[in-house]
Amino acid sequence: MIVDFQQHYTPPELLKGKSDAVSVQLDEHGNPCYLLNPLLSDLAAHVRMMDRAGIDAGVLTCGSGFDQPDLAICRLINDRMKQATIDFPGRFIGLAHVPALKPAEAAAEMKRCAVDLGLPGVVIGSELQGQALDAEALRPFWRAAADLGLYVFIHPLPNVIRWEHMNADDLGRMLGWQFSLMVAAVRMINSGLLDELPTLNVQFSHFAAGLGRYLGRIRGFQQRDRWGTADVPRHGRRPKRSFDHYLENRLFYDCAGWAGPNHAADWGAEWVRFGLQEVALSQTVFATDYPQAVRDPQEVAEYVAAVRALGPNARAMVDGLNAEKLIPNLKRRLRK
Repeated sequence: MIVDFQQHYTPPELLKGKSDAVSVQLDEHGNPCYLLNPLLSDLAAHVRMMDRAGIDAGVLTCGSGFDQPDLAICRLINDRMKQATIDFPGRFIGLAHVPALKPAEAAAEMKRCAVDLGLPGVVIGSELQGQALDAEALRPFWRAAADLGLYVFIHPLPNVIRWEHMNADDLGRMLGWQFSLMVAAVRMINSGLLDELPTLNVQFSHFAAGLGRYLGRIRGFQQRDRWGTADVPRHGRRPKRSFDHYLENRLFYDCAGWAGPNHAADWGAEWVRFGLQEVALSQTVFATDYPQAVRDPQEVAEYVAAVRALGPNARAMVDGLNAEKLIPNLKRRLRK
Protein backbone atom coordinates (compact mmCIF):
# COMPACT_ATOMS: atom_id res chain seq x y z
CA MET A 1 0.00 0.00 0.00
CA ILE A 2 1.41 3.40 -1.00
CA VAL A 3 0.60 6.07 1.59
CA ASP A 4 1.62 9.66 0.92
CA PHE A 5 2.50 11.06 4.35
CA GLN A 6 2.59 14.71 3.25
CA GLN A 7 -0.32 16.20 1.31
CA HIS A 8 -1.44 19.77 1.93
CA TYR A 9 -5.11 20.65 2.20
CA THR A 10 -6.73 23.97 3.06
CA PRO A 11 -10.49 24.11 3.67
CA PRO A 12 -12.17 26.45 1.15
CA GLU A 13 -13.19 28.82 3.97
CA LEU A 14 -9.52 29.48 4.73
CA LEU A 15 -8.03 29.44 1.23
CA LYS A 16 -6.38 32.69 0.14
CA GLY A 17 -5.07 33.81 -3.22
CA LYS A 18 -6.47 33.58 -6.73
CA SER A 19 -9.14 30.99 -7.39
CA ASP A 20 -7.78 30.07 -10.82
CA ALA A 21 -4.00 30.45 -10.57
CA VAL A 22 -1.02 29.77 -8.34
CA SER A 23 0.32 32.87 -6.58
CA VAL A 24 2.61 33.61 -3.67
CA GLN A 25 1.92 35.16 -0.30
CA LEU A 26 4.42 37.76 0.92
CA ASP A 27 5.29 38.46 4.55
CA GLU A 28 5.35 41.92 6.09
CA HIS A 29 8.87 42.46 4.72
CA GLY A 30 7.96 41.57 1.13
CA ASN A 31 9.53 38.11 1.23
CA PRO A 32 7.80 35.05 -0.30
CA CYS A 33 6.45 32.87 2.49
CA TYR A 34 3.69 30.57 1.22
CA LEU A 35 2.41 29.21 -2.07
CA LEU A 36 -1.26 30.05 -2.62
CA ASN A 37 -2.57 27.22 -4.75
CA PRO A 38 -6.23 26.58 -5.64
CA LEU A 39 -5.45 22.85 -5.69
CA LEU A 40 -5.03 23.04 -1.91
CA SER A 41 -8.79 22.88 -1.41
CA ASP A 42 -9.61 20.58 -4.34
CA LEU A 43 -9.72 17.10 -2.82
CA ALA A 44 -11.16 15.62 -6.01
CA ALA A 45 -7.95 16.74 -7.75
CA HIS A 46 -5.93 15.05 -5.00
CA VAL A 47 -7.76 11.80 -5.72
CA ARG A 48 -7.22 12.09 -9.47
CA MET A 49 -3.51 12.63 -8.84
CA MET A 50 -3.35 9.60 -6.53
CA ASP A 51 -5.15 7.43 -9.05
CA ARG A 52 -2.70 8.48 -11.77
CA ALA A 53 0.35 7.91 -9.54
CA GLY A 54 -0.84 4.68 -7.90
CA ILE A 55 -1.04 6.21 -4.44
CA ASP A 56 -3.62 4.52 -2.23
CA ALA A 57 -4.07 7.15 0.50
CA GLY A 58 -2.85 10.61 1.50
CA VAL A 59 -2.23 12.11 4.93
CA LEU A 60 -3.66 15.63 5.01
CA THR A 61 -2.43 18.67 6.95
CA CYS A 62 -3.30 22.36 6.69
CA GLY A 63 -0.70 25.14 6.62
CA SER A 64 -3.16 27.51 8.29
CA GLY A 65 -3.06 25.29 11.37
CA PHE A 66 0.66 24.67 11.83
CA ASP A 67 0.91 27.51 14.37
CA GLN A 68 -2.69 28.51 14.91
CA PRO A 69 -3.56 30.11 18.29
CA ASP A 70 -7.30 30.32 17.54
CA LEU A 71 -9.09 27.21 18.80
CA ALA A 72 -12.15 27.88 16.60
CA ILE A 73 -10.03 27.79 13.44
CA CYS A 74 -8.30 24.62 14.62
CA ARG A 75 -11.65 22.96 15.21
CA LEU A 76 -12.89 24.01 11.77
CA ILE A 77 -9.78 22.51 10.14
CA ASN A 78 -10.10 19.30 12.13
CA ASP A 79 -13.76 18.90 11.25
CA ARG A 80 -12.91 19.36 7.57
CA MET A 81 -10.17 16.74 7.90
CA LYS A 82 -12.73 14.29 9.21
CA GLN A 83 -15.16 15.26 6.46
CA ALA A 84 -12.52 14.48 3.85
CA THR A 85 -12.37 10.89 5.09
CA ILE A 86 -16.17 10.65 4.80
CA ASP A 87 -16.43 12.24 1.37
CA PHE A 88 -13.61 10.09 -0.07
CA PRO A 89 -13.72 6.78 1.80
CA GLY A 90 -10.40 5.03 2.16
CA ARG A 91 -8.39 7.77 0.43
CA PHE A 92 -7.47 10.24 3.16
CA ILE A 93 -6.25 10.38 6.74
CA GLY A 94 -6.36 13.74 8.49
CA LEU A 95 -4.11 15.01 11.26
CA ALA A 96 -5.15 17.22 14.16
CA HIS A 97 -4.34 20.94 14.45
CA VAL A 98 -4.30 22.58 17.88
CA PRO A 99 -3.28 25.81 19.65
CA ALA A 100 -0.21 24.05 21.05
CA LEU A 101 0.87 26.87 23.38
CA LYS A 102 -2.50 26.85 25.18
CA PRO A 103 -2.20 23.64 27.22
CA ALA A 104 -5.82 23.11 28.27
CA GLU A 105 -7.30 23.94 24.86
CA ALA A 106 -4.68 21.90 23.03
CA ALA A 107 -5.14 18.83 25.22
CA ALA A 108 -8.94 18.95 24.93
CA GLU A 109 -8.86 19.35 21.16
CA MET A 110 -6.29 16.58 20.73
CA LYS A 111 -8.53 14.29 22.77
CA ARG A 112 -11.56 15.23 20.63
CA CYS A 113 -9.57 14.54 17.48
CA ALA A 114 -8.23 11.22 18.73
CA VAL A 115 -11.44 9.89 20.30
CA ASP A 116 -14.33 11.50 18.41
CA LEU A 117 -12.76 12.12 14.99
CA GLY A 118 -10.34 9.20 14.92
CA LEU A 119 -7.33 11.21 13.76
CA PRO A 120 -4.02 9.36 14.39
CA GLY A 121 -1.63 12.30 14.69
CA VAL A 122 -1.18 16.02 15.22
CA VAL A 123 0.84 18.57 13.22
CA ILE A 124 2.86 21.56 14.42
CA GLY A 125 5.39 23.92 12.90
CA SER A 126 9.14 23.64 13.42
CA GLU A 127 8.85 26.58 15.80
CA LEU A 128 5.77 28.16 17.34
CA GLN A 129 5.30 31.90 17.80
CA GLY A 130 9.05 32.33 18.06
CA GLN A 131 9.52 29.51 20.56
CA ALA A 132 11.62 26.41 19.95
CA LEU A 133 9.92 23.04 20.11
CA ASP A 134 11.81 22.09 23.27
CA ALA A 135 10.49 25.16 25.13
CA GLU A 136 9.03 24.47 28.56
CA ALA A 137 5.75 26.03 27.45
CA LEU A 138 5.31 23.18 24.95
CA ARG A 139 5.94 20.31 27.38
CA PRO A 140 2.19 19.89 28.10
CA PHE A 141 1.54 19.55 24.37
CA TRP A 142 4.15 16.81 24.00
CA ARG A 143 2.89 14.93 27.05
CA ALA A 144 -0.71 15.08 25.83
CA ALA A 145 0.26 13.76 22.40
CA ALA A 146 2.18 10.88 23.96
CA ASP A 147 -0.62 10.07 26.40
CA LEU A 148 -3.18 9.94 23.56
CA GLY A 149 -0.93 7.87 21.31
CA LEU A 150 -0.84 10.59 18.61
CA TYR A 151 2.26 10.85 16.48
CA VAL A 152 3.50 14.40 15.84
CA PHE A 153 4.28 15.63 12.33
CA ILE A 154 6.66 18.59 12.17
CA HIS A 155 6.61 20.90 9.15
CA PRO A 156 8.39 24.24 8.72
CA LEU A 157 6.44 27.46 9.13
CA PRO A 158 6.31 30.11 6.40
CA ASN A 159 8.06 32.67 8.60
CA VAL A 160 11.07 31.26 10.39
CA ILE A 161 14.37 32.94 9.59
CA ARG A 162 14.85 36.59 10.47
CA TRP A 163 18.44 36.96 9.18
CA GLU A 164 18.40 40.02 6.93
CA HIS A 165 20.45 38.31 4.23
CA MET A 166 17.46 36.05 3.60
CA ASN A 167 15.64 39.01 2.04
CA ALA A 168 16.53 38.06 -1.55
CA ASP A 169 16.45 35.09 -3.92
CA ASP A 170 13.57 33.37 -2.07
CA LEU A 171 16.14 32.16 0.48
CA GLY A 172 13.59 32.02 3.27
CA ARG A 173 11.76 29.16 1.58
CA MET A 174 14.77 27.68 -0.23
CA LEU A 175 17.07 27.33 2.81
CA GLY A 176 15.38 28.99 5.80
CA TRP A 177 12.63 26.39 6.14
CA GLN A 178 15.21 23.60 6.05
CA PHE A 179 17.45 25.25 8.62
CA SER A 180 14.47 25.55 10.95
CA LEU A 181 13.78 21.82 10.68
CA MET A 182 17.38 20.89 11.45
CA VAL A 183 17.50 23.17 14.47
CA ALA A 184 14.24 21.69 15.77
CA ALA A 185 15.55 18.13 15.44
CA VAL A 186 18.87 18.81 17.19
CA ARG A 187 17.22 20.74 20.02
CA MET A 188 14.57 18.05 20.49
CA ILE A 189 17.22 15.35 20.90
CA ASN A 190 19.51 17.33 23.21
CA SER A 191 16.65 18.62 25.37
CA GLY A 192 15.88 15.14 26.72
CA LEU A 193 12.27 15.33 25.48
CA LEU A 194 12.51 11.95 23.76
CA ASP A 195 13.94 10.42 26.94
CA GLU A 196 11.07 11.82 29.01
CA LEU A 197 8.46 10.46 26.57
CA PRO A 198 9.67 7.05 25.39
CA THR A 199 6.44 6.22 23.52
CA LEU A 200 6.30 9.48 21.54
CA ASN A 201 6.65 9.14 17.75
CA VAL A 202 7.78 12.20 15.79
CA GLN A 203 7.86 12.55 12.00
CA PHE A 204 10.06 15.28 10.55
CA SER A 205 9.24 16.46 7.05
CA HIS A 206 11.88 16.63 4.31
CA PHE A 207 14.30 14.08 5.82
CA ALA A 208 14.62 16.60 8.70
CA ALA A 209 16.04 18.94 6.04
CA GLY A 210 18.75 16.49 5.04
CA LEU A 211 20.10 16.53 8.58
CA GLY A 212 22.17 13.42 7.86
CA ARG A 213 24.44 15.46 5.59
CA TYR A 214 25.67 17.41 8.61
CA LEU A 215 26.32 14.49 10.95
CA GLY A 216 30.09 14.93 10.74
CA ARG A 217 29.77 18.37 12.32
CA ILE A 218 26.94 17.47 14.66
CA ARG A 219 28.71 14.44 16.11
CA GLY A 220 31.83 16.52 16.60
CA PHE A 221 30.14 19.38 18.41
CA GLN A 222 28.22 16.93 20.62
CA GLN A 223 31.63 16.32 22.26
CA ARG A 224 31.07 19.12 24.74
CA ASP A 225 34.38 18.77 26.61
CA ARG A 226 36.36 18.95 23.39
CA TRP A 227 34.63 22.18 22.34
CA GLY A 228 34.58 23.83 25.76
CA THR A 229 30.80 23.86 26.25
CA ALA A 230 30.31 21.11 28.85
CA ASP A 231 29.59 23.62 31.61
CA VAL A 232 28.03 26.36 29.51
CA PRO A 233 24.29 26.82 30.17
CA ARG A 234 22.10 25.76 27.23
CA HIS A 235 25.15 24.81 25.14
CA GLY A 236 26.30 21.81 27.15
CA ARG A 237 23.11 19.77 26.84
CA ARG A 238 23.44 16.08 25.99
CA PRO A 239 20.78 13.36 25.79
CA LYS A 240 21.04 10.13 27.77
CA ARG A 241 22.15 8.07 24.78
CA SER A 242 24.23 8.72 21.69
CA PHE A 243 22.93 11.30 19.23
CA ASP A 244 22.78 8.63 16.53
CA HIS A 245 20.48 6.48 18.66
CA TYR A 246 17.72 9.07 18.42
CA LEU A 247 18.26 9.63 14.70
CA GLU A 248 18.12 5.92 13.96
CA ASN A 249 15.49 4.76 16.44
CA ARG A 250 13.30 7.60 17.72
CA LEU A 251 12.69 10.08 14.90
CA PHE A 252 10.81 9.33 11.70
CA TYR A 253 11.29 11.13 8.38
CA ASP A 254 9.38 11.60 5.16
CA CYS A 255 11.14 11.71 1.81
CA ALA A 256 9.61 14.95 0.49
CA GLY A 257 11.63 18.15 0.43
CA TRP A 258 12.91 18.57 -3.12
CA ALA A 259 11.46 21.57 -4.92
CA GLY A 260 9.62 20.75 -8.16
CA PRO A 261 7.41 20.67 -9.97
CA ASN A 262 9.53 20.30 -13.11
CA HIS A 263 12.02 17.42 -13.41
CA ALA A 264 10.17 15.53 -10.68
CA ALA A 265 11.65 12.18 -11.64
CA ASP A 266 15.27 13.42 -11.69
CA TRP A 267 15.38 15.90 -8.82
CA GLY A 268 12.99 14.02 -6.56
CA ALA A 269 14.73 10.69 -6.99
CA GLU A 270 18.15 12.25 -6.42
CA TRP A 271 16.92 13.86 -3.18
CA VAL A 272 15.51 10.53 -1.98
CA ARG A 273 18.64 8.60 -2.98
CA PHE A 274 20.80 10.83 -0.80
CA GLY A 275 18.26 10.82 2.02
CA LEU A 276 18.08 7.04 2.27
CA GLN A 277 21.87 6.93 2.57
CA GLU A 278 21.76 9.34 5.51
CA VAL A 279 18.90 8.19 7.75
CA ALA A 280 17.65 4.76 8.70
CA LEU A 281 15.36 3.04 6.19
CA SER A 282 13.38 1.71 9.17
CA GLN A 283 12.39 5.28 10.08
CA THR A 284 11.42 6.67 6.67
CA VAL A 285 8.00 7.03 5.03
CA PHE A 286 6.97 8.09 1.54
CA ALA A 287 5.68 11.59 0.76
CA THR A 288 5.10 13.87 -2.24
CA ASP A 289 4.37 17.35 -0.78
CA TYR A 290 1.45 17.65 -3.22
CA PRO A 291 0.20 20.16 -4.39
CA GLN A 292 3.02 22.45 -3.31
CA ALA A 293 6.35 20.98 -4.41
CA VAL A 294 4.75 19.03 -7.24
CA ARG A 295 1.30 19.73 -8.75
CA ASP A 296 0.88 17.86 -12.02
CA PRO A 297 -0.46 14.28 -11.70
CA GLN A 298 1.89 12.97 -14.38
CA GLU A 299 4.90 14.46 -12.60
CA VAL A 300 3.81 12.83 -9.35
CA ALA A 301 3.50 9.51 -11.17
CA GLU A 302 7.01 9.96 -12.62
CA TYR A 303 8.36 10.77 -9.16
CA VAL A 304 6.80 7.63 -7.65
CA ALA A 305 8.20 5.48 -10.45
CA ALA A 306 11.66 7.06 -10.24
CA VAL A 307 11.90 6.56 -6.47
CA ARG A 308 10.79 2.92 -6.73
CA ALA A 309 13.44 2.42 -9.43
CA LEU A 310 16.21 3.39 -6.98
CA GLY A 311 16.30 -0.14 -5.62
CA PRO A 312 14.73 -2.53 -3.11
CA ASN A 313 15.06 -0.22 -0.10
CA ALA A 314 13.37 2.66 -1.86
CA ARG A 315 10.64 0.37 -3.20
CA ALA A 316 9.97 -0.97 0.28
CA MET A 317 9.72 2.57 1.66
CA VAL A 318 7.30 3.64 -1.09
CA ASP A 319 5.22 0.52 -0.65
CA GLY A 320 4.57 1.25 3.02
CA LEU A 321 7.30 -0.61 4.90
CA ASN A 322 7.03 1.75 7.91
CA ALA A 323 3.57 3.24 7.50
CA GLU A 324 1.98 1.37 10.39
CA LYS A 325 4.74 2.42 12.77
CA LEU A 326 3.17 5.88 12.67
CA ILE A 327 -0.45 4.85 11.99
CA PRO A 328 -1.20 1.48 13.61
CA ASN A 329 -3.89 -0.65 11.97
CA LEU A 330 -3.65 1.55 8.89
CA LYS A 331 -5.37 -0.80 6.48
CA ARG A 332 -8.23 -1.44 8.87
CA ARG A 333 -8.56 2.30 9.50
CA LEU A 334 -8.87 3.00 5.77
CA ARG A 335 -11.37 0.19 5.24
CA LYS A 336 -13.46 1.51 8.11
